[in-house]
Amino acid sequence: TAGSEPGTMVVAWGSGGRAPADREDVFSRRACPAFLSFSNAAFLSGSTVELACRCKPHQVREVVWFYRDHQAGPQATRALTDLHGNRLLDPDDVPPRGADLQLRSSIRLFSLLLHRAEPRDSGLYLCGSAHQDFFYGYDLDIQEAGALTLRESGPPAPPGAARPQFQVFTRYGPWGRCDRCGPPGEQVRAGLCFLRSPYLHVRYRAANQSLASCGSGAVPPAFGLSESGKRPVARLEVRLCHVTCPTQAPPTSSDPSVMANQVVTLGCPGSRPQHAVAWDRGSEPIYRSKHLKASNLTSTSPRMHLDVAGHLVFRPAHLEDSGVYYCWLQGRKAAQIRLLVYAHFGRGHMMSDPSVQSALRAVLMSYAAMTTVFIMLLLARAGIRMFRNTGPKIHTLT
Repeated sequence: TAGSEPGTMVVAWGSGGRAPADREDVFSRRACPAFLSFSNAAFLSGSTVELACRCKPHQVREVVWFYRDHQAGPQATRALTDLHGNRLLDPDDVPPRGADLQLRSSIRLFSLLLHRAEPRDSGLYLCGSAHQDFFYGYDLDIQEAGALTLRESGPPAPPGAARPQFQVFTRYGPWGRCDRCGPPGEQVRAGLCFLRSPYLHVRYRAANQSLASCGSGAVPPAFGLSESGKRPVARLEVRLCHVTCPTQAPPTSSDPSVMANQVVTLGCPGSRPQHAVAWDRGSEPIYRSKHLKASNLTSTSPRMHLDVAGHLVFRPAHLEDSGVYYCWLQGRKAAQIRLLVYAHFGRGHMMSDPSVQSALRAVLMSYAAMTTVFIMLLLARAGIRMFRNTGPKIHTLT
């Protein structure tokens, strides 16, 4: 959960878009600006974003959140919550990536929560009333991770080359937690694309008026950053780490069965996008530096990979993927998953599968062997009976 700027935490109490009666109305002491401007906020794709309505008239008890694309006009503004500011969503029931923005949005008190944010969610977010009186606005920039680099010891990478009007650079956040304990683990940090220029739009404000994220509406179109093929992307860095395991409870267990040749995604129970998640197959670690892949999959991407949110993805799953997998959550082993991948026994498919052929051959050979042993036992029993019936008879005289 994050606030209007990277690293800012927003704590919300209550639920819905209405203020509880037993709480002090902090907005009565905070006036809204006469001229609506937009606070720039940048996040990595897959994050859960929290946008706080930082001001409103004290007589307004309910707020409604609206969304507008950067390139669209005011007439394209649409409400994400109902006119009473209500839209609650259980974090365990969040729709998958690719679902409509409105389905992935919820409101808690006056804050808007955007789950599994995507680059197409970038735009203007406005806190207002049912009559579209706007109080506070955000210029949201969701950036996709386009590269992963292994961080070695040494000086940090130099900033990008400066151009006459602006300079593009990567701003890195803090390192995450070590994703394993005991065996060597990894730490990940995200770097978002920012630029510095004196020519930014004055309506999009930040703490530094000459600084904005690369996908912000403050960036003039003449810079060319919004053109296809030139749009800057976020970066991910990974480095090795090693910590000692504390005493911990045994992991939970599950036994999913899935069909072969389909896309299969394994999630770590209880994980959230901001958590450090790692995976092992048996005792072999699946390191992020070798298997991480963002959503922009290519034909050369690994069939088994970790996405940015920490899910283990098989694209597609094969029979040999069956096995025992362990997931680590926040540096501790959290779950054991015994994955079974079975073949699809459709028309014309069963006999063409080599594994099915070998299994069928083994069953037939076992059946033939058992049949042979059974027949040999019957013949032996019949021979013993015949020998007893045809043998010499001894008569006793009394």
